[in-house]
Amino acid sequence: MSIVSMIFVAIIALEHLFIAWVEIFAWTSRGPKMFPHLSIDFLKSTKEMAANQGLYNLFLVAGLMWSLLIRTAPWNIYMAAFFLGCVIVAGIFGALTSNKSIFFKQALPAIIAMIVLCVAQ
Repeated sequence: MSIVSMIFVAIIALEHLFIAWVEIFAWTSRGPKMFPHLSIDFLKSTKEMAANQGLYNLFLVAGLMWSLLIRTAPWNIYMAAFFLGCVIVAGIFGALTSNKSIFFKQALPAIIAMIVLCVAQ
């Protein structure tokens, strides 16, 4: 995997690490700033659900980071492509079912990383 691809994959992993941190540890403290359209009561009542979503984001982080540690080509590229694909699907699903901005915040950066991954090889 090229250095440029690795940087893009790492950026997506860091983005999802931040999302996981908010969902697991800072849902009621950082959440109101990130989701001003949601009430404090709603955030409190969905704290466990958000933590569960955060765990899924950690799985994405683990897979993306794992792809950066694999030194055997083409397996590192396959792993990165699989987990970027998971991020893309989740981002598109979130945009269709929750908020359109999720596409631009999560799916589009992963799509760009996937393009870089495919072109830079």
